[in-house]
Amino acid sequence: QVQLVESGGGLVQAGGSLRLSCAASGRTFSSLSMGWFRQAPEKDRDFVAATGWSFGNIYSTSYADSVKGRFTISRDNAKNTVYLQMNSLKPEDTAVYYCATVVRGSGSTWYGGSWGQGTQVTVSS
Repeated sequence: QVQLVESGGGLVQAGGSLRLSCAASGRTFSSLSMGWFRQAPEKDRDFVAATGWSFGNIYSTSYADSVKGRFTISRDNAKNTVYLQMNSLKPEDTAVYYCATVVRGSGSTWYGGSWGQGTQVTVSS
């Protein structure tokens, strides 16, 4: 079982930046695929970004079209932490952001396994 704790959310003006962090414990972090999802009020939880593990500790990255070029997912295995750098934020990025362990499905679909508690990001116009 993996425990995940997100931090770094907050209120920011449109065009601003935030960096979310997710600290993991309970398993060997370096061999985990990790991802970020978000859920806006009265909407489904959507995939945002993932860093996928493969043999040899090779990591790929994947992004939702809505955040490509603005968000960057990264990880620090020494700190058991995954990050989401969010730039050029828009009001439509407002949501609760969740960190999760992930597995890749068909195509570009990612599924969450263990989840954090979420952190609120609010972007004002």
